[in-house]
Amino acid sequence: MIPNLRYTKNVKSLTMIQRVFYEKNGFIVIPRVVPQSVLDKCNKRFDDIVAGKVPRTGMIVMYDVQDKQSVNKIQDLSHDEVFLEYIENKQLLDIVEVFTGPNIMAIHNMLIAKPPDIGSGSTKHPPHQDLYYFPYRPADLIVAAWTAIEPCTRENGCLYVSPGSHRLDYLFEHDYPPGSKPGTVNKFYHGILNVPESTKWVHLEMQPGDTVFFHPLLIHGSGVNTSTRTRRAISCHYGSTDCTYVDASKGVQAKIHDEVIEVARKRYPGAEISYNDIWKFKFRLVRGIQSAL
Repeated sequence: MIPNLRYTKNVKSLTMIQRVFYEKNGFIVIPRVVPQSVLDKCNKRFDDIVAGKVPRTGMIVMYDVQDKQSVNKIQDLSHDEVFLEYIENKQLLDIVEVFTGPNIMAIHNMLIAKPPDIGSGSTKHPPHQDLYYFPYRPADLIVAAWTAIEPCTRENGCLYVSPGSHRLDYLFEHDYPPGSKPGTVNKFYHGILNVPESTKWVHLEMQPGDTVFFHPLLIHGSGVNTSTRTRRAISCHYGSTDCTYVDASKGVQAKIHDEVIEVARKRYPGAEISYNDIWKFKFRLVRGIQSAL
């Protein structure tokens, strides 16, 4: 008899034991999901974009706030043929379908190259929930897939998660860490202002190809890179095409809403751009049929 499970669907890509683990913890790490050949192509593409060998059309290239010569992230990859080999990877999507159902939209993606920290701690990302950034619901039909390109260890700032925090069904207030000095926190790296004192952490050390799938309300972050090498990973958030938009301009999402709109207006002076418009640009149907999104 199949138990009544809320966060996963009866798709054969995961076993019942794996589904129950995700239901309880809000994440699951699956080894070697993505082939090394795909990771190598994405890794080279990142280097070529940074070097100016290929156009950055439609992408956002972000630099570390302290080490201004270091590109720490490239976002909005779904218009690039090389990165699409990751985003549309069949084995990856087969697992994503367990969480979203058969009609899947890629809604946000990035390649993160966490650089060695130069002493300010800018390479860490404070504890946060990804749903804070997203203007669509329901949360249970959204999942992140985060894949290691290089070995991810506690030394170089691997992800850490708070198991079961998704079951609080609560989106916390976020902002830049209180008391942080200007120029020490990367753009948009908001964190939860009051992390529950009872929170326990699990560090996810991963090898290339390993992929963690996690719920958008799961509290997670990443540490400072104290090593002498980068910590590269590629990720994509996926959602069911049955998700619908919400108003992110009020409540706990207002801070990130206003900051993103401010940046967009500086980039495109005179343009009337809504928060939802910005997110619509990121979307790509990767499986099934399109509905609300």
